[in-house]
Parts: sequence; structure tokens; C-alpha cells
Amino acid sequence: MAQCSHISSVPVQDGVLGTPPTTQGCGRCEEIGSTWLHLRRCVECGAVGCCDDSPNKHARAHARERGHVVMQSFEPGEDWVYCFTDDLTTEVDGAENSPSS
Repeated sequence: MAQCSHISSVPVQDGVLGTPPTTQGCGRCEEIGSTWLHLRRCVECGAVGCCDDSPNKHARAHARERGHVVMQSFEPGEDWVYCFTDDLTTEVDGAENSPSS
């Protein structure tokens, strides 16, 4: 599968790509009492944000505000990774998503 330099530079340790999640839901939606459709985990800092189909698009806002451009799906059974800079979705060998951890 195609790769980009942003995704390929993220380390995989014990089957986890980058930093483990900091919350189990979108932290910013929880703060404001909002809801989300799907979750994404920032592989750089572990922040969990809501997807672009959610009303607040917190994952994209996080990437824009913090410069953390690689997110992994935080949905059960989905292991794909997305780079906002390169607009690329792919999977990383050995990196599984674990929303229940």
C-alpha cells in the first residue's frame, strides 16, 4: 500500500502505532456536551477526536491547530491510518487499533 513520509515516520511499538489514546471518546465533544459519529486517534499525542462527518470535526481541527497530521481510526475493527497533509489513507503493517485499551 502507498505510504507517505508522515505515516512511515510514526513508530509501532507492541502493535500500537504512535501514542496510545488519552480518552475513549472525543474529548472536546465531551467537554461541550456534543456527540460524534466516528472517532480518530492522533498517533503523535494520543488525543481522540471526532471525524469529518461529525458536527464538530475535532480530529481535523486538532491536526490544523497542533500540526499532528496523522490520525488512526479509533473504531472497532478499523486499522486504517490517514494523513491530512497528503490526503492519504492506508494501513500500517503490525499496527492494530485498540479502542478498548
